[in-house]
Amino acid sequence: MTPMYTLYIGNKNYSTWSLRSWVLMKAAGIAFREQRLLLDQADSSVRIRAHSPSAKVPCLHDGSLVVWDSMAIAEYLAERHPGLWPADDEARAWARSAAAEMHSGFSNLRNEFSMNLRLRETRVPSPAVADEIERIVEIWREGRQRFGHEGAFLCGAFGIVDAFYCPVAFRFRGYGLALSGECAAYQRALIELPAMQEWYADAMRETEPVARVDAPAQEQRQ
Repeated sequence: MTPMYTLYIGNKNYSTWSLRSWVLMKAAGIAFREQRLLLDQADSSVRIRAHSPSAKVPCLHDGSLVVWDSMAIAEYLAERHPGLWPADDEARAWARSAAAEMHSGFSNLRNEFSMNLRLRETRVPSPAVADEIERIVEIWREGRQRFGHEGAFLCGAFGIVDAFYCPVAFRFRGYGLALSGECAAYQRALIELPAMQEWYADAMRETEPVARVDAPAQEQRQ
């Protein structure tokens, strides 16, 4: 019997951590029910805690089993749905490292360039953010050059590592950060992914007010 998961997410306009799990499942054709829980409300923590032990999103329910944290969700799904990590040992080790680096790092980028899909402005990054952007570009270039020859994504086919960089593609576009060459092509491939287009369209239909520049606390990230 095909499992039916329930994925609890936040507002699509700016919940980057929810985007990772959602776009991964959509792109992989994994069936799930979506439950959106509004963030940055007076009772958000209480309502989210009813479904997520950490009171944060995303959170995945597989029957009575609960998995929280976007990396844990990705690994849980990879154990049950082949192809989310590259088959090649070297590519898989690299992809895991690149995804983990995004999951645990780049705090300056998160703080200064919060995702707001309604936002379009040109912003000059601080030196700390510029360094992190340079590192992301380095990761993207390395993946494309070493492992991306058989597709448009970092290791060829879309997978977990790409899902973890999907919010970055939106951020770079929203703040007018220009890329070139293979990195620009990779960003374009992420944004043009049907699942990303669906997420964006859903976000544009949201009516909840959001700050012009979102604070990290509002994102309720995990």
